[in-house]
Parts: sequence; C-alpha cells; structure tokens
Amino acid sequence: MNQQRSIQAINQLSQAQFVQLLGGIFEHSPWVAERAFARHPFARVQDLHKAMADAVLEAPLAMQLALIRAHPELAGKAAVRGELTAESTREQSAAGLSECSAEEFATLQQLNADYNAKFGFPFVIAVRGHDRHSIIAHFSRRLASTQAVEIQECLEQIIKIGGFRLADAVRD
Repeated sequence: MNQQRSIQAINQLSQAQFVQLLGGIFEHSPWVAERAFARHPFARVQDLHKAMADAVLEAPLAMQLALIRAHPELAGKAAVRGELTAESTREQSAAGLSECSAEEFATLQQLNADYNAKFGFPFVIAVRGHDRHSIIAHFSRRLASTQAVEIQECLEQIIKIGGFRLADAVRD
C-alpha cells in the first residue's frame, strides 16, 4: 500500500476491494479482512482495527495458528533470501535486524530454531520501537513460556502489528 486512504474511502469499497486492499495487513491472511468487512462501516481507523482484532481473536485455534505460522522468522531464512513481504522487510530493517553482527545473527538463528522446536510456530513480536538487542532479550525471555501463553502473546503481537500497518494505510 503506497498511499494512505481515508476511512470514508475504505467504507465505500466492495468486499472484494476491501479484502484486496487490506488483506495483507495481517500477514498472508486475507480471511481477517474478509471477516472484519461484515462489521463495516467504520467510524474511525480504531474501529476497523478492533473489527480485525476481533476476527483474529474469535477465529478457531487452527486459523489462529495458521496466522502465527504465516509470520516470518526474525532475521530468518526468508529474510536472507529476500522473500519477506514489503511490510515485514521494512519493519525488520527499521529494527536493525538487517544490520546484525555475525554473532547476533547466529544468536537469532539459534533462538528461531529453539522457539520453533518448542512451540511449533515462529516467534512473533511487533518490532516497531525495538532494536535487535531488545528483540533478542524478549526472544530469550519468551522461550521460558508455555505454548498456551505464547499463542496468546503471538496473537497480541500480531494485532499490534496490524494496528501499526493500518495506521500507515488508513487515516480517519
């Protein structure tokens, strides 16, 4: 999304247009926008975000896990191969993940492997406002969590990411 749209313009879209425009707000999961559309029109961007967040939180566990698994590893293989979405690339670069030292990169690779082995899905954090040092610290701390706690934490982080992305794409 290159240009910010008004909430009024968003409200005038057909469902297909709405999903095409906002389907990528939640990583590779257009179903979030599809479900949120049923709650339009939206008075404010925050109302749109709440509808999308509710769609995530009300979804069956299998869909929630698929949403979590749609997120790339931080400084992971997809980033190295240049296969991240434009949004993920910008977010990871802004957090300094593209500038990791060899040691930091190795640490992140090990954390990714350990986290995936323990939980069965990638570590998700809204990287805005973080740098690579705070991300590594959160990563290390969250490895001590239970799977149930991590599912909820990942969903909260995904909703936060969605809020940032919506604020970039839609204005009141």
